[in-house]
Amino acid sequence: MIAKAEGKFLRISPSKVRQVMALIRNKGALEATNILINLNKRPKEYLLKILKSAIANAKVKGFTAEQLYLSKVICNVGPTWKRYKAAAFGRAAPIKKRTAHIKIELDLRSFPPK
Repeated sequence: MIAKAEGKFLRISPSKVRQVMALIRNKGALEATNILINLNKRPKEYLLKILKSAIANAKVKGFTAEQLYLSKVICNVGPTWKRYKAAAFGRAAPIKKRTAHIKIELDLRSFPPK
């Protein structure tokens, strides 16, 4: 692991984030950035921000974005916000507003980029 970045308590469902994460896992840092920029899904905003932060952390250590790839991309479940809405006959129906913790780790490529 060369550099890492985390986003915690993000207001998005982890299952939605995992769908987008599957597209960028084990890709080069620049390739993953390009994929996320051209994607039309809401999790891309969170993932792009965290990925750019991880790349910036690696640049501080003296590495370039061309040398790096996403070695580890994880989305864990955060705390769920529990809310209620009015239902028929005076009852209350629960609403679960899910949160996510996203972690991205970058590592050096052991082979030249394609």
